[in-house]
Amino acid sequence: MPRVEIYTTSYCPFCDRAKALLRRKNVKFEEIDITDEPELREEMVERAGGRRTVPEVFIEGKIIGGYEELKALDEANQLDALLTACD
Repeated sequence: MPRVEIYTTSYCPFCDRAKALLRRKNVKFEEIDITDEPELREEMVERAGGRRTVPEVFIEGKIIGGYEELKALDEANQLDALLTACD
């Protein structure tokens, strides 16, 4: 299983949707809650190429984007391939 990381905040409905999508697919992920962690937020921004919104999803260290991008990959039947390509 590839390493999946998701930066979230406690008050973000899109974070909840992204996590639910990953759970439906039985994908284990590391959640990095940046709600009250400015240093983790800055880490996320740096890793995400300046993107400041949450969620930010990474698969094997590569930025996937937020919920909309994750959902689009899934709807295009590309998410499963991306996840299995990392096995």
